[in-house]
Amino acid sequence: MAEFSVIDQYFSRSLLQDEELGVGDDSALLNPPSGQQLVICTDTLVAGRHFPLDTSAHAIGWKSVAVNLSDIAAMGAKPHSILLALSLPQVDHDWLAAFSAGLYDCCDQFGVHLIGGDTTQSPHLTITVTALGYIEKHQAICRSGAQVGDYVVVSGQIGDAAYGLAHLGSRLQQRLDYPTPRCELGQTLKGLASSMIDISDGLAQDLGHILKASHVGARLRLDQLPIDPLLASLESEQKWQYALAGGDDYELCFTISPQHYEKLLRQPLNISITKIGEITAQQDLSFEYQGQDYPLQLKGYQHFA
Repeated sequence: MAEFSVIDQYFSRSLLQDEELGVGDDSALLNPPSGQQLVICTDTLVAGRHFPLDTSAHAIGWKSVAVNLSDIAAMGAKPHSILLALSLPQVDHDWLAAFSAGLYDCCDQFGVHLIGGDTTQSPHLTITVTALGYIEKHQAICRSGAQVGDYVVVSGQIGDAAYGLAHLGSRLQQRLDYPTPRCELGQTLKGLASSMIDISDGLAQDLGHILKASHVGARLRLDQLPIDPLLASLESEQKWQYALAGGDDYELCFTISPQHYEKLLRQPLNISITKIGEITAQQDLSFEYQGQDYPLQLKGYQHFA
């Protein structure tokens, strides 16, 4: 089947209101809103590396969009559209129908549109999505703004996806296959959070990026981590490994002053948030459990391990 036939059959829809030219030309044309900055990110998923080989095509389509929207959310931006580069071993119409359905289901839920991309043949299934969003000028929430005394806060639960990967068939596999980008929360945090990151490679490693960029440290309370009862029932070392270093959570980790945290709690939120620690002047990441120091050796996801 020809490349453009695949595109026409599975990846073509009508234009957005602010899109002058979309799928089917050399490039898409967009009209950025006045006074806003463009936010861009990209992620690649490789079969057998970023998802189990027997993952459903619908889940792969959903996740390929969701992990990118999570990066947009981590800047406090509103997602707008995506580009898709799809490398296929062969044209499988059943797989493409389910994959495109999952992709569009995620797009539709979060108000984004596929505006272009590329398809090619490859020995390995590889999906690269580039996401675009918009945010008011000088409002983006970066990694470099954490201040001593800020709270460290996370959304939702952490460790679910890592547990789901290790226990395929458990109810937490749903969190691995269908992560939920926290787009609404990200936008709510504009003007409140001092720094933010999405948790893709494990909370400890990703929080470490904030600490390095902000030249600060943090102390986390292990007994305050929001974890599922399935994790809570495990031995301590395994529990903390899933929660702090498992990855694939796609929750938001942010820092926020005590005053702004109180303001945030007065707003209606569509997801739970949990204060798990504080930013410190000592530039390292430390842990405590039930008020006592609790040394841990953790290692988050490594792309070239």
